[in-house]
Amino acid sequence: MKSKKLIEMEDKYGADNYHPLDLVIKKAEGIWVHDVEGNKYLDFLASYSAVNQGHCHPRLLKVFRKQAAKCTLTSRAFRNDQLPFFNKEMTEMTGYKRVLPMNSGAEAVETAIKAARKWGYQVKGIKKNKAEIIVCSDNFHGRTTTIVGFSTEDQYKDGFGPFTPGFKVVPFGDAKALEAAINKNTCAFIVEPVQGEAGINIPPRGYLKKVEKLCKANNVLFIVDEIQSGLGRTGRMFAHNWDNVRPDGLIVGKALSGGFYPVSAFLADDEVMDVFNPGDHGSTFGGNPLGAAVAREAVQVIIDEKLVEKSEKHGEYFMEKLRAIKAKSIKKVRGRGLFIGVVLDRPARPYCEALMAEGLLCKETHENVIRFAPPLVVTKKDLNWALRRIEKVFKKLG
Repeated sequence: MKSKKLIEMEDKYGADNYHPLDLVIKKAEGIWVHDVEGNKYLDFLASYSAVNQGHCHPRLLKVFRKQAAKCTLTSRAFRNDQLPFFNKEMTEMTGYKRVLPMNSGAEAVETAIKAARKWGYQVKGIKKNKAEIIVCSDNFHGRTTTIVGFSTEDQYKDGFGPFTPGFKVVPFGDAKALEAAINKNTCAFIVEPVQGEAGINIPPRGYLKKVEKLCKANNVLFIVDEIQSGLGRTGRMFAHNWDNVRPDGLIVGKALSGGFYPVSAFLADDEVMDVFNPGDHGSTFGGNPLGAAVAREAVQVIIDEKLVEKSEKHGEYFMEKLRAIKAKSIKKVRGRGLFIGVVLDRPARPYCEALMAEGLLCKETHENVIRFAPPLVVTKKDLNWALRRIEKVFKKLG
């Protein structure tokens, strides 16, 4: 069936909650995707960092097939033979003592919120139902009603109230504002080390170090959301590693399964994780053997193929070339590793559509920012291929 018919079918029977580019992908491998007409495109979005390892990585496919043929789900009513290894390997890789696996990124954020609040009551001694969590402006932590309630994007909240109380918003990158917002009822500060949906916003140098110091001084949990920025995307295993800090809690997802299965997790040490008792929190699919097996291999692929190092090297090269493009429409190029935003003085959607016509897929964010975030397996040759098309589009559109 042709793209036009498939798009009409999707729009007729599906909810109108996305505005995708009008191509229909049928096949994907590595950095390349193919539509139903057989056209080939270079994927420069990587499913919002979910396929850092590339589409349909052969090692992940092999593990997925092998585990799917043996056991896919036990629920947490019973134990399985993959979760113990997942837990052990995740804690060894991150340095945290405990892990709580979930499925989507939003679920992992909700888990962190629950952990922080309960820690606030049981450990810090905050009075019942008075706990507060501080977040940042322009944050994107997910789509649940609790999470959108503390978003500063009006559209994310419109029509979905009333919202969960207990959240304060401070400007991103402003340590003094955070200090002023902390009080005796503050249990946690949750922040993205690099804000992805906001347009690849990078905080001032030393910001996370100041945050770490403030949180320790005030007995507040410092929790980082690395769902998009983690697992090699910024040229470090986790974006907070750039600032040499150790948060009290770590939220991961997306690339944790390389695009094969929704897998996420919240990691922390005993003092935080011990607040959970059987029945306090859970998920039927969280920690399932199929997801655990795939996640174990997904992390190992990142390590074995040195994707973190490649991200840093290729990201520096790509940003240097982007900054050399002579176009008045480009206000700024910012990023870390292969997590890059090109800020325009006009809407970015026409540029994304023009790039699609040239065989390069990317997506606008916050209206005037083009996000470039290819799978980390991309090569310098591939980047040069993309740069030629990017320069062509900017020459055409201004």
